[in-house]
Amino acid sequence: MYNDNENVRERRLIFYKDDIDRINKVLEEFLKLSDSKCNILIDKEGHMVTKAGNTEHFDMQTISALVAGSFAATRELAKLIGEDEFSVLFHQGKKDNIQLTLISDRTILATIFDERTTIGMVRLYTKEATEKMTRIFEEILDRKAAADNTLGDAGFDASDFTSSAKDKLDDFFGD
Repeated sequence: MYNDNENVRERRLIFYKDDIDRINKVLEEFLKLSDSKCNILIDKEGHMVTKAGNTEHFDMQTISALVAGSFAATRELAKLIGEDEFSVLFHQGKKDNIQLTLISDRTILATIFDERTTIGMVRLYTKEATEKMTRIFEEILDRKAAADNTLGDAGFDASDFTSSAKDKLDDFFGD
């Protein structure tokens, strides 16, 4: 478990305003094409990244946490039957439905829709939106790798910084 958490931290993306704008454009386009109510992009830790559509009637923090929890629970179920993970989950209600789609093994797209559309339409346009967002995430990851290499080339070592900061705090507080 420790290795998985370390991996997630190391591969965590940092979204800038331009990144969110590009993702929002994809989500808005998907919203129109699929005729869904809303789309919510959530990281695997349960934090909302961004949203599109009619979300004012929903508690975004709770939905985000529950979506991440749902994926974590079904990941364990998948392992029990020999799968690594399920990439799409679907929950059908009397009037509203929700599809949860894993994107690039780092975020989950929650799409809430009703009888105005069908699961087929949502799935069709989810595939296109997923591909677009995956490309955006790859660009962000490439940018992060380039920045990490630049810091490494400059001789920056986080462990040296941590040790130095600890020494300064010890000096200051007289440890």
